Amino acid sequence: MATVLITGTNRGIGLEFVKKFLQQGDKVIATCRDISSASDLQALSNDSANLKLLELDVNDSESLESFPQRLGGEAIDIFINNAGVYGPKTTRFGEVDGKLWSEVFQINSIAPMLLTQLIVENLRAGKDKKLLYVTSKMGSIADNAGGGSYVYRSSKTALNSVVKSLSVDLADEGFSMAVLHPGWVLTDMGGPNALIDTNTSVSGMMGVIASLSQSETGSFFNYDGSIIPW
Repeated sequence: MATVLITGTNRGIGLEFVKKFLQQGDKVIATCRDISSASDLQALSNDSANLKLLELDVNDSESLESFPQRLGGEAIDIFINNAGVYGPKTTRFGEVDGKLWSEVFQINSIAPMLLTQLIVENLRAGKDKKLLYVTSKMGSIADNAGGGSYVYRSSKTALNSVVKSLSVDLADEGFSMAVLHPGWVLTDMGGPNALIDTNTSVSGMMGVIASLSQSETGSFFNYDGSIIPW
């Protein structure tokens, strides 16, 4: 049994991660901004003693900084940073808003780094020492043939760079980490035209997580295990 910490779990990919880790017998610590409105999570919690719910708003500095106290000294074997936002739908050239851009950067790029720093002692105490950060293929510079989407693309490119640096800085401590592209998924963010469902996406990513080794740390994976160019 592993202890898995997952952020952004009230719906979509995060919720599916919670379900699947519970199904395989792991202990899950799931976070979301408002537990009282997360009915699906509450239902899972009522049915499983292996699920612990904690509130965390990664866009709120006080919530972030107080999270280690709420987490306590619990050892975390696998950390999945899933919390993220797309931001404004229209970010074509000439329409980019700096304030909105900074808010998306805070959630998608800065908060994952700050949270990792804050809970590093819990991660050091874990056995698996696997850190995963849900990113997007839209953050790949090499793959960008469509342009636009300045806010979301840049926030995920920045996240990729953060995780690559973390993989170097923490390598000597036995950590394995990667950024994961979940695919174009049928969620509120992915929209109705997406190509795969959450089951397909999360099943694939869990396969990547299970096989992740130190020799692959710092990699950019597609949900099916293939490598995405930076």
